[in-house]
Amino acid sequence: MPKLSVQVVTAEREVLSADDVDMVVAPGSEGEMGILPRHAALLTTLRPGVLRLKRGAAEETLAVSGGFMQVANNRVLVLADTAERDEEIDEQRAQAARERALRALEEAKRGPAPNIEAARLALRRSLVRLEVAERRRRRSNLP
Repeated sequence: MPKLSVQVVTAEREVLSADDVDMVVAPGSEGEMGILPRHAALLTTLRPGVLRLKRGAAEETLAVSGGFMQVANNRVLVLADTAERDEEIDEQRAQAARERALRALEEAKRGPAPNIEAARLALRRSLVRLEVAERRRRRSNLP
């Protein structure tokens, strides 16, 4: 069975490059989407969320904060605003970011609407990072 070639890049670096992926699950702007080999060509925006790469029974997760995904000829290219592998996430920093975003959201409710959206986006990004860190912790606790 064919495999997917996956590349995840940001403006600063190449985060991941793999040629042996069975499935990609991405946080599309309209909801979560699964990409399998021989998928139709696609170009879509991504929202902040968990990007999952499945290889057999194994799964690798990344936190992405939005961007674009292109699919063509068994190749998936993710151009992310930011992307972090699960092992790169400092859970304490992510928790602190969550607390800051919650405070900013409370303050933004008393101000102009654009501030509310920025605070909501910051909160979503921190929650995604915490979700990826939690998935890593659960995997490492398995027997």
